[in-house]
Amino acid sequence: MISLLKKSVVLLCMLVLTACVTVEDKPPVVVNGAAGYLEKLPLPQGSSITIAIIDLDTPGVIVAQKSFNIVRAPVPFKFLLPADSIDDSIHYGVVAMIQYQGKVIFQTYDRFPVINNNKYTTEVLMKAVPAPR
Repeated sequence: MISLLKKSVVLLCMLVLTACVTVEDKPPVVVNGAAGYLEKLPLPQGSSITIAIIDLDTPGVIVAQKSFNIVRAPVPFKFLLPADSIDDSIHYGVVAMIQYQGKVIFQTYDRFPVINNNKYTTEVLMKAVPAPR
């Protein structure tokens, strides 16, 4: 009888202790906006866009990326990044490019910083890629 009572008390204590621990997940970091260009040119059918969040200080480091077919610009985008994947020492930015038949026809040339500058919405401006000579 005493053994059963001890087990019950231990079990009750464990339940009370686990109920006291509250672990809340941090909400994701949301980066959104639109990517477009100023030229008055229609996109050829079969164009695709790639939009990415990158480390602006380390060439080649892509944090998140999306690619999909488009018919016109500007193109809205939204990224949900786990809060624990964000490093305060990294300068993040958004880049974009539009491709047609495997060739880049528009791309970003400027920096569009986000996240660590407390900016989570941005308009990304692409420029036409000059045709090869």
